[in-house]
Amino acid sequence: MTHKIALLPGDGVGPEVTDAAVAALSRAGELHNHSFEFESYPVGGAAIDECGEPAPDATIDACKASDAVFLGAVGGPKWDNAPVRPEAGLLKIRKELGLFANLRPTQVHPDLVAQSPLRPELVAGVDFLVIRELTGGIYFGEKSRDKDSATDVCTYSVEEVERVARVAFKAAKGRCRRVTSIDKANVLETSRLWRDVVVRIGRDEFPEITLDHLLVDAAAMHLIQRPKSFDVILTENMFGDILSDEASVLTGSIGTMGSASLGTSNPGLFEPIHGSAPDIAGQDKANPIGAIASAAMLLRHGLGAFDAAEAIDHAISVAITNGETTPDLGGNLSGSEAAKAIVDLIGVTASPHHLITSEISRRFEPA
Repeated sequence: MTHKIALLPGDGVGPEVTDAAVAALSRAGELHNHSFEFESYPVGGAAIDECGEPAPDATIDACKASDAVFLGAVGGPKWDNAPVRPEAGLLKIRKELGLFANLRPTQVHPDLVAQSPLRPELVAGVDFLVIRELTGGIYFGEKSRDKDSATDVCTYSVEEVERVARVAFKAAKGRCRRVTSIDKANVLETSRLWRDVVVRIGRDEFPEITLDHLLVDAAAMHLIQRPKSFDVILTENMFGDILSDEASVLTGSIGTMGSASLGTSNPGLFEPIHGSAPDIAGQDKANPIGAIASAAMLLRHGLGAFDAAEAIDHAISVAITNGETTPDLGGNLSGSEAAKAIVDLIGVTASPHHLITSEISRRFEPA
């Protein structure tokens, strides 16, 4: 079977890491009887330059017609003063495809413990999943600005909270059966609604899952002070954006982390969480691991190709153990060399001590 994959390379290092993801997908597909039809479309700043807008209708239509979407990165200072910023294109795609749940696994590989700025005893064994609501909240609320003031409205409906809460509870069933819901219920009405709905869904539909709550400021501290206490983190759009970026520090480099944005029927979107890094664009310095990990998530959550996904995850783990990494992780390889090292390891049998059990290898129906 041939899968149609819409590629959105985007800006900065986006095209470089997209190439790494395509190479990994192609290799895993060869070994596990999956074939792919890749087609690239403009998004972000590149789309502004080419089409005058960050998410042209043709790009949206191509995404909807695909089996999965892979995004490199968007944004950069070149477009800081553009009438519409490149990031607006990504928000539009999420909304148009109904991608309401963002999965961001955070796991510290045993051989990268020393790369974390935290003490080894704090980060060794960290393995949690952030599930972020992706199409509501302040990023999508009404906005206004005049010379004296500006307004961003944060709105959540019961339905929006219910559906992302179910994703978190289902994910927890395949993990340690614990969900931590993060809000600001001591101040915000949207957070009070959030907490009430999450409590109800947990009580009525997932009584076997332990649920607790943290205010977002306390959660930010606990991510640094006791990150191993988390299993599944559930939170709203802006809080999830900030906290998952904070969590990336635990792993030693934001370049290691992938993500999946999922809905109920449309294709999912898969992307590394790092930005476009325009300062290193075109220099072959970008860490490809986050993009290749996102390719594994595309196989798993987008196509149900579990064996192919696990082959990629294993290859990443072995490459890290072998020290075949970019300088941000203590290695000396260029981005393309690190990507080739991983691709060459896909399908190679690894001894158990090389492997780690990653969140993204656990199977669950996200929506």
